[in-house]
Amino acid sequence: MEQRSELWGHPKGLYILFLTEMWERFSYYGMRALLVLYMTATAMHENGEGLGWTEKEALALYGWYTMLVYVASIPGGMIADRLWGQKKSVLIGAVVLCLGHGVLAIEALWAYYTGLALVIAGVGLLKPNISTMVGGLYPPGDERRDKGFSVFYVGINLGSLLATIIVGLVVKDFGWHAGFGLAGIAMVFGLIVYLWGQKFLVGVGDLVKSKNKSEDVSVMQLYGNLLKSPLQLAFTGILLALSVYGGIKINVGYGLLFTFLSLIVGMMMMIYKDLNNQISRDRFLVLLLSFIMVIIFWGAFEQAGGLMNLYTDSKTDRVLFGWEIPTIMFQSLNAGFIILFATAVASFWAKRKLKNKEASSLLKMPIGIIIMGWGFIFMVFAAAEYDKSGSSSMIWLVLAYLFHTIGELCISPVALSFITKLAPIRYASLMMGVYFAATGLGNKVAGIVGESATDFGEYTVFAGITLLTVLVGAIFIALLKPLKRMTHGAEDIKDDTHHEEQEGFELADKAEA
Repeated sequence: MEQRSELWGHPKGLYILFLTEMWERFSYYGMRALLVLYMTATAMHENGEGLGWTEKEALALYGWYTMLVYVASIPGGMIADRLWGQKKSVLIGAVVLCLGHGVLAIEALWAYYTGLALVIAGVGLLKPNISTMVGGLYPPGDERRDKGFSVFYVGINLGSLLATIIVGLVVKDFGWHAGFGLAGIAMVFGLIVYLWGQKFLVGVGDLVKSKNKSEDVSVMQLYGNLLKSPLQLAFTGILLALSVYGGIKINVGYGLLFTFLSLIVGMMMMIYKDLNNQISRDRFLVLLLSFIMVIIFWGAFEQAGGLMNLYTDSKTDRVLFGWEIPTIMFQSLNAGFIILFATAVASFWAKRKLKNKEASSLLKMPIGIIIMGWGFIFMVFAAAEYDKSGSSSMIWLVLAYLFHTIGELCISPVALSFITKLAPIRYASLMMGVYFAATGLGNKVAGIVGESATDFGEYTVFAGITLLTVLVGAIFIALLKPLKRMTHGAEDIKDDTHHEEQEGFELADKAEA
């Protein structure tokens, strides 16, 4: 790899990607904070005319949207790998995002749906590929790689923090579509930075053809093998038939979702069958179980942009020193707490490891789920206070977001690294796509759970989330020893072929919607 010009000990290209991602996350999280509030706002709302939907309708669309943003990363990654390369995919994704945000600024329902579709496509191209480019800036084994991702991580959260503060103020004074427009302007800044900085990204993210065809496994190959496996084919066929029946009799959208999940199940069965030794199969099973934690975590965490956002807007006393804080600005708490506590949480786990205490990913992830679940206890207190007095204090929200962030810092930075350690090398990229699908499914679960508040009330929903997350976390902690045995020491193996190159620091986005 050619020597790259550096700034502050890192390739200059890192800062180009840092700023591009910062503005992209500004646009994404600024818009994400607006969505359910805009959809439920009436013509008489203080921020101007909204769509006037019910909370249930708004949360349903929010769930579909945030799910598709993550699922779109799968074709986005495939397109980059086989057609355009990461660099060109990021560029096209940025252009599509600019178009999407621009369309959202138009006050028309067709523009709203079209804008959301374009944003989904743009994020799908940009999100999984720009982080891969960060890894490509460093040669194999370069010890600066993790620090480079840490710098990139700051960019993600700085963008989120700035967006939820600035967009909140703009919407309060100028209305919803000014907020959508500002998100678009931010993405234009990101595109300009990316175009200007191409000279620092020479040789990074270009299309590379696989030299070892035996390790280049396509989805079509897996499904071709499925057709030759009677038992797996029959099971997948039954799931598909049930999905089609559900789509016809119940809901077309859910029918399509279950069809997609059925195909994923069939793919997972074929990967398991293809593995030729028990160690690989054991690790693969542990990996699939970890996806359950991913779905549960994001299903609860993503209430921030949905149900908790609506609760903040309508039932929280937001007045501080005589000034009413815009609802959207509460979304900045998560990013702010990440910046404040990321180092402390990482240091805590590092010290445990130095003392030879348990600090594996299989412990961090359920601990993260439990801590995040504890945050909903404060939302239970908030709902109880509202039922008693007709309003609830904002301190409950602050404490809830604090615990959610601490939980996130335990699970989000390690989840993707864990995948790279356990996934069979032959299927590593494919399993990364399945991880994004699991994250997207968690986001859809968040929408479904939020919708249920219309029927059961916030108190019941918040209490239910608390109990479920603590229970799931406790079960995985109880299974820690057998699960660790099934990894066969994967976390102890030093392997330079596996790096956190696929967005190891997003909420994941935030996962990083």
